[in-house]
Amino acid sequence: MSYIRINCIYLPCLLALALNAYAQPLPDELTWETNNDSEVWANLNAPKGGSYTSFISSYPGTLRTIGPDSNNSFREHIDGNQLSLTAFHPNSQEILPQLATHWAYGKDERTVYYKLNPAAKWSDGITLSADDFLFTYSLLGSKRIKDPWYNHHYQKRILSVKKYDDHTISITGAVARPREELHYFYGMTPLPKHFFQYAYVDWVKDYNWKITPNTGPYQISKLTANQEIEFTRKKNWWAKDQKYNLGRFNVDKIIFKVIPDANVAYGEFEKGKLDNFSLPSPDFWHHKATGSLYNNGYLEKFLFFNDAPRTSSGLFLNLDMPILQDKNIRLALAHSMSFKHAPVGDYFRLNAFHTDYGSYSNPGILARPYDLEKTNHLLDEAGWMSRDHDGIRIKKGSRLSIDLMYHNKEHSQRWRIFKQDALKSGIEIKLDLQTPSHHYQYTRQKHHQMSHMKLSASFRPVFWEHFHSDNAHAVNSNNITNTDNLDIDKLIEAYSNATSKVERVSKAHALATAIHDSAVFIPGHSMPYARGAHWRWIKLPTWVGTRSTTDLFEPFGNGGLFWIDEQQKIDTRSARKSKIKYPIVNEVFDQFKTETEN
Repeated sequence: MSYIRINCIYLPCLLALALNAYAQPLPDELTWETNNDSEVWANLNAPKGGSYTSFISSYPGTLRTIGPDSNNSFREHIDGNQLSLTAFHPNSQEILPQLATHWAYGKDERTVYYKLNPAAKWSDGITLSADDFLFTYSLLGSKRIKDPWYNHHYQKRILSVKKYDDHTISITGAVARPREELHYFYGMTPLPKHFFQYAYVDWVKDYNWKITPNTGPYQISKLTANQEIEFTRKKNWWAKDQKYNLGRFNVDKIIFKVIPDANVAYGEFEKGKLDNFSLPSPDFWHHKATGSLYNNGYLEKFLFFNDAPRTSSGLFLNLDMPILQDKNIRLALAHSMSFKHAPVGDYFRLNAFHTDYGSYSNPGILARPYDLEKTNHLLDEAGWMSRDHDGIRIKKGSRLSIDLMYHNKEHSQRWRIFKQDALKSGIEIKLDLQTPSHHYQYTRQKHHQMSHMKLSASFRPVFWEHFHSDNAHAVNSNNITNTDNLDIDKLIEAYSNATSKVERVSKAHALATAIHDSAVFIPGHSMPYARGAHWRWIKLPTWVGTRSTTDLFEPFGNGGLFWIDEQQKIDTRSARKSKIKYPIVNEVFDQFKTETEN
C-alpha cells in the first residue's frame, strides 16, 4: 500500500491514495475489551460556570502542533483538547476509552483494533470517522509537514492504518510490545480530514494561525496577538456525559494572558486579575507569597507531591561547538558546578536524563558531584594548563569560556553562583538570559553552547528524538546536544525494536549508562510537587489531585478538576472591603510523596 509519495499540491490527491485502504473484513476471533470499571478522579458534584484566568510568559509562535516551531510550551493546551483513541488512568495507568469505545489485540502482538465512538464529533459538528485516521497517517508521514519526528514515527514505527468500516480501524506497529505500550506507542490522535482540504506548497505557513477543529472539551474562541488567548467550553460537547469526564472541565472560559515578567504577573494575581499562581520559585514561595492577603485567608497556599516521571531538566551541551567536543571539558563542567546551593527542601537533584520511570530508570546512574580537584585534573589533561590575569584558563591564546543560555529570570542568582563555582577551576561561564521564545528557537537551531532546558516527561523513556544521529546537526530537532554516536544509535534501535519488557528495560539501562558516559547532559533540579496559591473561590476535590498531577490547575488533558464558587467570589471581594478575615490555609498533600532530600 502506498501513502503520500506524490508531488500534487492538493490534499484530495493525497486522500485518493490514503483512502485506498478501504473497508475489509475483520479477523476472526477478536476479543473486544473496554473499561467502565475504573475509579473516577473528579468531584461529580462540581458545578459548571465562571471564567478562569491564568497567564503565559510568551505568545506562541504558531497554533500548529506539527511542523517547525510547534513544540512550544503552549502546545500542551491545544493537545489537551485533541483526544486520542484511548487514555491512561492518572492513578492506576489502566487503559480508558476516549475516541474508541472498545479495543482488541491482534495475534501478532503489534496490532490493535479499535471501535470508534459513533457519537464523536469535531468542534465544527462533523462526525469523526475512520477516514480521519487514514488521513492523519498519510499527512504525518509526508515531508510536506517539515517535521522529522512525525515523519519517522509514521514511516518507521507505525506501519499501517486500516479501515474496516466508518467506525472500525486497526493500527499496526513495527515491533511487538506489551499491551499497555501498544496504546501509547501506536495509538493515534487524529486530525480532521475535512479541515485540511488543501495542502498548498507552503503548507506550514498557510496553517500557522488557523484554529484546527478538535474533539476535546474546549476550543480556542479568541486570539489577541501577543496579549491573550481564550478557550470556551463546549456546552454540547459529545463526550460530556462519559464516565471519566464527569465532574471535570467545569469552567466556561479559560483565559491565558501574556505576561512576560513573573513579578508583574504576581502583582496581577494579588490584584485578583489572575485566579491562581504557580510558586516553584523559592523566593516567591518563601517571601513574596506572604502578607495580609494570606493572613486574612483570601489567598490559599498549597504543596502537592506527585509520583510521576520527571522532566529532563538540566544543561544540554552542544557537541557541534568545538570547545565542547573534548570530553574532558564536558566532564570538567559537570564537576565544576555545585547543585547544593539550591534551597534545601525546595529542589531535588536529578541523577539522569530519565528519572522516576520505575524499572526503566537505571538506579546505578548518579549525577557527577562537585569536585574541584577532579575538575582541575581534567582540565590539565585537556591541555588548559595556563591562566590569564583574570584566572581564566587559556590554551593556544584562547580562553576557556562557555556561554550558558537560559530564559527564567528567577534562576539568575543560581546561575551566578554556578558561574563563581566554575571560575575556581578557571572556567569562564558567560550567562545569557533570553526571552523564552528566543531561547527555545536558538536552542532548537543548535546555536547554543550550553543551554538550560526542561524537556517534558513521557509514559516510557524515549531516546531516538534526543540522542540518535538521525536528528543531529539539523535544526528543529530535539537532539539539542547533536549526539552522533554509532554505539548509542545501535542501542536506541535495539531498544525501539525490543519486544519484551525485560529486553526494553535492559536496553534502557544500557542507554542511560551510554548517555551518562557521553557527558552531554548535566542533570539539574527536580521539583516532585506542584505548589502555588489561589484565591479562595477556586475549589478542588478533597483529594486535590492524582498521582500524575504536575499542575493542579491544568484545565485540559487529565486535569480540569477545579471549579469556581461564584458565591465565595462575591463574598471574598466584599470581605476585603469590610476587612473580614477567613482562616489561614496553607496545606500540604503528601499522599503520593516518594522522594527524600538529596
